[in-house]
Amino acid sequence: MFRFANPEYLFILLAIPLLIGLYILVSVSRKRRLAKFGNINTIKQLMPGVSFRRGWIKFIFYLIAFTLMVLGVARPQFGSKLTESKQKGVELIIALDVSNSMMAQDIQPNRLERAKQAISRLVDQLSNDRIGLIVFAGDAYVQLPVTNDYTSAKMFLSSVSTGMVPKQGTAIGAAINLASNSFSPQEETGKAIIVISDGENHEDDPIEAAQKAHEKGIVVHAIGIGSPKGAPIPTSLNSRDFLRDKNDEVVVTRLDEETLSKMAITGGGKYIRATNSQIGLMPLFEEINRMERAEFKEKTFSEYDDQFQYFFGLALLFLIIDFFVLERRNKLVQKLNLFGENPKKEI
Repeated sequence: MFRFANPEYLFILLAIPLLIGLYILVSVSRKRRLAKFGNINTIKQLMPGVSFRRGWIKFIFYLIAFTLMVLGVARPQFGSKLTESKQKGVELIIALDVSNSMMAQDIQPNRLERAKQAISRLVDQLSNDRIGLIVFAGDAYVQLPVTNDYTSAKMFLSSVSTGMVPKQGTAIGAAINLASNSFSPQEETGKAIIVISDGENHEDDPIEAAQKAHEKGIVVHAIGIGSPKGAPIPTSLNSRDFLRDKNDEVVVTRLDEETLSKMAITGGGKYIRATNSQIGLMPLFEEINRMERAEFKEKTFSEYDDQFQYFFGLALLFLIIDFFVLERRNKLVQKLNLFGENPKKEI
């Protein structure tokens, strides 16, 4: 595969016809001035050391060097490469609740959208750390494996919705277990899980899962999003209809702070309750910054590999040749006849 990373610089090559025209104009003007002194063939015999052909050769070398330099500036790229870099940081996995209860609007615009906005701002604060994303409802799934590709992280985050996990419920324990197994095997790297949920767990034991994660050296934090008073669950975005139970009563979802708080304490982390003005990710980010950072290797695939150095190298070579090619014949190398000149003939 081949491409130019900066193809706009190729427009400079349009100057080549102009340079050729100017050189021809200068050559013609030079011959006319010489013709004023007499017959041009006689004048050439009076200047045996001057070679008009060498002037064209030097000019051609210059044009080749000019062309190669322009191509180099346009950054030609070939093939692909895999680069490996070393970085120091921590690994962070966010387990985001995407059950229907996250559509409640006691946190504006709703619990899920507010959490996504906060996570996006958190990603903007990261530098050398790696981040992963797990979504859960009745089941848990890896939405994004741990990576330092923050652009991809925000792209995957934007696609998160309550409809992406078919089984409804709130399996916080399954999300913690999945997150614990999704970190890299490097033991010395600081690892943390942030669970963002309303805490209404109906599937498993999140406290036991947090304890197992903590035993592996993983810190489990929790952010409770919602209000203890609760709020109804819209049937769809911007809908005034709400979910109802089998008795046709409106379902109200409430924040279970007790479960989330116990889970965070057991996991060696902190619990923060989200509000309309503060989700709580930034205070937790400060806690994560205090964690011990370890060096890990990151492999990055680059589809194209720059090859401009070869073009600049060839351009330099032609400029050196152009420098040593004189317009006057050198008696020391005249016998070599490098340019196919016949000294007995007129040039």
